[in-house]
Amino acid sequence: MQVNSTFPTRPPKPEPIASWMHLAGFIAIMAALLVLGFYAQYAGGGSGAGSGQLDGHGHAIQIYLTALGMDWALLYFCWVGVHKHGGNLWDLAGGRWTSWREVFSDLAVAVPFWAVWEGAAYGVHLLLGSGSAKTVDSLLPQSLVEVLVWIATSVTAGICEEMAFRGYLQRQFHALTGNISWAIVLQALVFGIAHGYQGWRNVVVISVLGGLFGVLAAWRKNLRANMIVHAWADIWGGWLKFVVLR
Repeated sequence: MQVNSTFPTRPPKPEPIASWMHLAGFIAIMAALLVLGFYAQYAGGGSGAGSGQLDGHGHAIQIYLTALGMDWALLYFCWVGVHKHGGNLWDLAGGRWTSWREVFSDLAVAVPFWAVWEGAAYGVHLLLGSGSAKTVDSLLPQSLVEVLVWIATSVTAGICEEMAFRGYLQRQFHALTGNISWAIVLQALVFGIAHGYQGWRNVVVISVLGGLFGVLAAWRKNLRANMIVHAWADIWGGWLKFVVLR
């Protein structure tokens, strides 16, 4: 008589989308960003206000364009690794829209998720309190040209950072650990560290928000809603809310 086992089987680990050496290279880039962020925070005047670029508005457009270029460079790095492994750019995004129904479906998810995202950011900031770290508030756009470049930078962040951290890194960590929860946590920590130039409190906040983005990506199986929320959150937080709420 044949007896069927009732014990649940553990699902197999997903395949990596790039080599492990490529993943090591990605982590090395993030480590370099951590060092640069530490330098931006503490160079030229300790942990408080100093004389670095984070303290004045004069270099705003230069910094926007640098961030824009770095985001596209990071996405290119991810694409190279995935391409060499037999994949393509859409493997990072989880697919493109194929109908208006999908567009409206993603928007219907993105709007309430953004509300949750904003509430989480406010709550974590409230718990951590204020600190003496340099902030990027002085770099927020003021002129029309700065606003337009800021919007371009925000859209770039929405596309490139989601594809790099949720499309590439989260999937690589999932393949490495075999556990999607660990993958979400690890990519969120790396995502926060990549923003170390904003100070450790903002690293904590951004890590939490990166975790939320990771949950959304794991649920939706694509990054379309992620990109919408990420780009909009940057546009809103860096410019539009000051216009609407002033």
